[in-house]
Amino acid sequence: MFKKFTKEDVHSRSNIKSSAQRGLKTKFVDQFEDLEPVIDNIIPKKSQAILIKCEDKIQLYSVENEVVLFQHFDDLIPTLKIVHKYPQCFPRVQVDRGAIKFVLSGANIMCPGLTSAGAKLPEENLEVDTIVTIYAEGKENALAVGKLVMSTDEIKSKNKGIGIELLHYLGDGLWTLSE
Repeated sequence: MFKKFTKEDVHSRSNIKSSAQRGLKTKFVDQFEDLEPVIDNIIPKKSQAILIKCEDKIQLYSVENEVVLFQHFDDLIPTLKIVHKYPQCFPRVQVDRGAIKFVLSGANIMCPGLTSAGAKLPEENLEVDTIVTIYAEGKENALAVGKLVMSTDEIKSKNKGIGIELLHYLGDGLWTLSE
């Protein structure tokens, strides 16, 4: 999604009203319940959030000169910088070592990379379209954020095809974007 993203892809910037900012925080917490205790750290009450509209119907939300989340259609998706600060707040999957170079080049994640020896899927089933953080075998921090194309149970049983659509990864245009 952000593979070739640059400042030229930004169309407009506008301040968000405080009521819309409260609504944004509520929607973000509804999507990721574990954010409840830290949402005021991510989007402080007295801060001014900025909406940045970009190509392909992507909207970035910036607080204090840092993009904290983005929206693509209805999904609110945390940036990796937020995932690194609050890793316990988001569903996580782990890919094996062999998938790392492909993920860091922007490739979608195939099922075998999620079911092999070094990979881990959560015990409980995650439904299709769930936003997940992607970690790599032997690495401490998340390397990407993606959206499940199949449920985790389906990934385990089929073990073929694309399991996760990659949305944002280390080193992409959003990661390197500065306000």
